[in-house]
Amino acid sequence: MKEEQLSYRHHHGNKKTKLSAYVILFLLAYALGYLSSLSSRLQPPTSPQPATGIFNSLPSQLDNFRVTTHCSDPLPSSLVRQTILDRIYHATSPYDNFPPARVTGLLRDKRVKGWGSYGAVFEHLIQKVKPKVIIEVGTFLGASALHMANLTRRLGLDAQILCIDDFRGWPGFRDRLKYVNMVNGDVLLLYQFMQNVIYSNATKWVLPVPFSSGSALEKLCEWGVFGDLIEIDAGHDFNSAWADINRAYRILRPGGVIFGHDYFTMAHNRGVRRAVNLFAELNGLKIQTDGQHWVIDSAQLPST
Repeated sequence: MKEEQLSYRHHHGNKKTKLSAYVILFLLAYALGYLSSLSSRLQPPTSPQPATGIFNSLPSQLDNFRVTTHCSDPLPSSLVRQTILDRIYHATSPYDNFPPARVTGLLRDKRVKGWGSYGAVFEHLIQKVKPKVIIEVGTFLGASALHMANLTRRLGLDAQILCIDDFRGWPGFRDRLKYVNMVNGDVLLLYQFMQNVIYSNATKWVLPVPFSSGSALEKLCEWGVFGDLIEIDAGHDFNSAWADINRAYRILRPGGVIFGHDYFTMAHNRGVRRAVNLFAELNGLKIQTDGQHWVIDSAQLPST
């Protein structure tokens, strides 16, 4: 009986000893972890890498808004058209042999639709800047681009106008603009835009850049294609407008002007106006308004 009691005590005593050892090890590990965490919090913070451009004063949460593509040196204005033809159209003109057979009969001679496309701001800025290169971000059917082409010709300016648009419109836009036809799911905005340019005898001055604003502006930056006058009139939500303005401003020639539509709308505090105001504030720039358009002149003195 005594032997059984001794065996029992020995067996359960070992279990208790092991359990106590585990508890002690766990407490030691926890204490070491806590001390390590406390030590890291007491260390002085490491200096972040210096930011560049307008983001010097932005919190780290906005780091995803950085634009990091390196821009090439600006090309001479006289080389811009040929650069676009070479880079996008394999050294041919998109207007050659237009229209293709599959859309013949589906296009109108001219069908131009725009919003705020004939405001006085266009003539005011063209007279002031006398641009050699105009970049339009958001074109649709080319109303404002063709208006600017007419203004530059009337003023004796030989200006190249690059029209950035994916020419897809937006989901459901054909409910409002039923005259834009579709072939196998392809809305014919690009073709109708080109037809409008041909009808207006503006093929020498107006070229489509048929890609999203983000990808097109990045490539123009890489190629060194800069604008003297840049119009922003694509997406009207904050993120789209913010991205377009930041990318476009990087390819604005010194002394140039960037401007855009929809500064005064019902949703301005959530969209374009908010993006423009934030951009101007961070860059120390002043915003002017002309009708429904906002205007930022890169030659102006920074605001105080």
